[in-house]
Amino acid sequence: MIRSTLCLCFCLFALLSIGQDTITLEGIWKDGTYAHNRVPGFTFMEDGKHYTKKEDNSIVKYDLLTGKKVGVIWDAEEYKGDAEFDGTFATYSFEQDERYLLITDNIKPIYRRSFMADYYLFDLESKSLAKVYDAMVQYVTFSPDGKKLAFVHENDLFYKDLNSGDVKRITTDGNQNRIINGSADWVYEEEFAFAKAFFWNADGTSIAFMKFDESAVKEFTMTYHFDQMYPHYSTFKYPKVGETNATVSAHIFNLNKDEIVDIKLEPDAERYIPRIKWTKDPNEVCVYSMNRHQNNLKLYLANRKKGKITLMYEESNKYYIDIHDNMTFLDDGKHYLWTSETSGYNHIYLYDMKGNQVKALTNGRYDVDAFLGFDKANNDVFYRASEKSPLEKQIYKVNIDSGKLMALTPFDGTNSAQFSSTYDYYVNTHSTINSAPTYTVYNRQGKEVRVIEDNANIQDLQSQYDVSPVEFFEFETSSKINLNGYMIKPPNFDPKKAYPVFMFLYGGPGSQQVLDAWKGSYYWWFQKLAAEGYIVACVDNRGTGARGEEFKKMTYLQLGKYETEDQIEAAKYLGGLPYTDSNRIGIYGWSYGGYMSTLCLLKGNDVFKSAIAVAPVTNWKWYDTIYTERYMRTYAENEAGYDENSPIHFADRLKGNYLLVHGMADDNVHFQHTAEMAAALIKANKQFDTYFYPNRNHGIYGDNARLHLFTKMTNFIFEKI
Repeated sequence: MIRSTLCLCFCLFALLSIGQDTITLEGIWKDGTYAHNRVPGFTFMEDGKHYTKKEDNSIVKYDLLTGKKVGVIWDAEEYKGDAEFDGTFATYSFEQDERYLLITDNIKPIYRRSFMADYYLFDLESKSLAKVYDAMVQYVTFSPDGKKLAFVHENDLFYKDLNSGDVKRITTDGNQNRIINGSADWVYEEEFAFAKAFFWNADGTSIAFMKFDESAVKEFTMTYHFDQMYPHYSTFKYPKVGETNATVSAHIFNLNKDEIVDIKLEPDAERYIPRIKWTKDPNEVCVYSMNRHQNNLKLYLANRKKGKITLMYEESNKYYIDIHDNMTFLDDGKHYLWTSETSGYNHIYLYDMKGNQVKALTNGRYDVDAFLGFDKANNDVFYRASEKSPLEKQIYKVNIDSGKLMALTPFDGTNSAQFSSTYDYYVNTHSTINSAPTYTVYNRQGKEVRVIEDNANIQDLQSQYDVSPVEFFEFETSSKINLNGYMIKPPNFDPKKAYPVFMFLYGGPGSQQVLDAWKGSYYWWFQKLAAEGYIVACVDNRGTGARGEEFKKMTYLQLGKYETEDQIEAAKYLGGLPYTDSNRIGIYGWSYGGYMSTLCLLKGNDVFKSAIAVAPVTNWKWYDTIYTERYMRTYAENEAGYDENSPIHFADRLKGNYLLVHGMADDNVHFQHTAEMAAALIKANKQFDTYFYPNRNHGIYGDNARLHLFTKMTNFIFEKI
């Protein structure tokens, strides 16, 4: 009887222990214990029914509808030694007719999007492998006819004829930190979101490209430490607020005539050229031209023969205009698709080539946040929107001719979709804030074909670790604004207790954190904090996305002001709940979020006990031209807006606990921000904690850096909140 009782007690203890496993930082940030299975982006084949993917050192072909392996298209190991190829590769792409494979190896990242690599061309007919160029190059791109390759090498533009093997150098004035041809400078790459700055026309007879003259742009130097006698210095051009930008020009190289034609835009040294896109006419290219304030956008059509321009479209805004890639020229040569916030919400429109709006394809009090493609065979436009709620993202299609609208994802949560080449099928990625992504194949009518990955293992882990459900909430501020938030309560939550509150935020223009979508590693970290007795909360302040233009852009000229006010009110709301301890509220953010957490701790020093700031902006004067001036104009134009909302001017207000973290090789938000903030705090005789990460960029990763950082932050939370 005693033995039976002991066995029963042991079994009950074992069962209870199953739900009491401890989430570890090593499991989150090093071992991938809680990572969901990912399905990488699909490389669809032209038939629309097959796709390929990299498996080890092979490219394997699969049937989209069944998921069955069809065959191996290329096995890299078979070509080891050919053309100095080492038998391994990083990425690949197909030429349009799928005769050639473009292989990349030895990728060397430069900044966020830019890189150099060794490129190889594999001929699927002759089974031959050849190196594209006898050096590392950038952005090798097929011409539409598949007969040529263009690329950038040492800041000059080249092309290679695949029939003859001849390489032609198009430009000759490329020079490090002076002249760049066919590739973006740092600030364009970061803020206009592209690195490759050359583009083939429809028949492969011309290349439009951008030239950046950085000669007058001031330089910034980062210091690296590599166990050598002296540090290594990396110097690059970085235009800060109000300083000189690169002079950017647009040009067209005609391969048949072997000549470069300058696109004759109106003379304006302060102009940006954020995009170049060829129309369906091989003689006509569209060039975006935007003023430095970024509130006036002109789309010009330029003729490749003489470079003369005609104005096709112009848009002005009392705040600023966000640049996007949502322009699609139709095959009729008379129309194009375009998205704009002119109605107060971002919607899709059909325009003619003279800039006249033909019709609105979407409308209503919601934002279209992604243009997903155009099926020219059926005149269907596919897009993603927050029509149901700002907290959700759904996939839709609308027909240009009939206007018929169809929702392709009727279930709640957040969706993203990648369409096959023929638009007959798409792979939808769906998640909620409490459920990991599922990857499912659907047909064009939105009917499920098969599930690729359901991540059922995550549900098992959630049960094993007894996680708490993430709950959405909203509250009204003193300004009569409803703000959205989410909250995680501790397991076995007791409403009679008073729990400390840990707030997470980003808060930057157009961003969203409060979204019904899986949070990945952060989900598990927040669950760990909740398991330790913290209420974790996140609120999207004014200035964030999916709620229309006025809500997003009302922070114009005052970045940080209204966002901070909202976060302080959110903290007061959370601290006023019957089950929280208003004396124990902390806040954490990274980048813009680090800027916000710092400002909240200083301006809300009677509300927040502690704050963590990773890679924060501490004075907008030290950030780049394009981003900062878009929202704030220059310091000379808006001194009060800068000074009243830059944390460095409020260092003397620090009362609570402050952890300041930065990567010393951050090319984006320079370590300067943290160094100057530290100096201001020291001058004000304020104690604070700081961690710095040598040789790490804005993301702070590699060699245990993430685990190291989150260990420090977790301990700081336990000790200081």
